[in-house]
Amino acid sequence: MKGKQKTAKSASAKFTDEERAAIKEYVREKKGRADHADGEKDVLAKIAEMPKSDREMAERLHTLIKATAPDLTPRTWYGMPAYAKDGNVVCFFQSGQKFKTRYATLGFSDKANLDEGAMWPSAYALTKLTAADQARIGALVKKAVS
Repeated sequence: MKGKQKTAKSASAKFTDEERAAIKEYVREKKGRADHADGEKDVLAKIAEMPKSDREMAERLHTLIKATAPDLTPRTWYGMPAYAKDGNVVCFFQSGQKFKTRYATLGFSDKANLDEGAMWPSAYALTKLTAADQARIGALVKKAVS
């Protein structure tokens, strides 16, 4: 019994406090998914918790993703705003504060149809959103759900 406990402790010691919090958030999301049908409300609440610069980007991305791909369902994923198709996350926004990084991230899961050759980006660092960035993101989201 002690060996198993030690193994579990040493495994959890490899995660940062932020990573452990994200995992706990994910477990809460999975437990509450059936009872919590209003994913957009959850996404907007997570966006509201973000620092101002990330919050402004997340709000603009939320509007852009909903307009570009209205079939995507807003939900949280590891405590981050995410957008799913048929229950599978396609893309997500990660505040820079989430894991104490210097930039926010727009990421795409393996469910996104972005495959191009043998290598393609699946995450983009964001420090601000220009009109050109928004147009590029809109095209990526459209391709991701195609």
